[in-house]
Amino acid sequence: MNNDIQIFYFANLADKLNCENEFFPLDSTPTTLAQLKEQLSERGTVWHELLGEASTRCAVNQAIATEDAILKRGDEVAFFPPVTGG
Repeated sequence: MNNDIQIFYFANLADKLNCENEFFPLDSTPTTLAQLKEQLSERGTVWHELLGEASTRCAVNQAIATEDAILKRGDEVAFFPPVTGG
């Protein structure tokens, strides 16, 4: 678990991916958020479609992050759909 990051999937992402959270090993350092999304997308079509959507938001250590964010061991990553409302 020392080389892992923890990933959380929220709302309909968790439902469609059938996964709320997981520990994921980082193969190399540094790894970007974009590289993580690419690795997760290799799991199948649903993963690719949901994590590839421009509207899917990402956070690293509870702060909104861009795809060029560098991930480190022990980080917490969250994926969530856009928030709607008025």
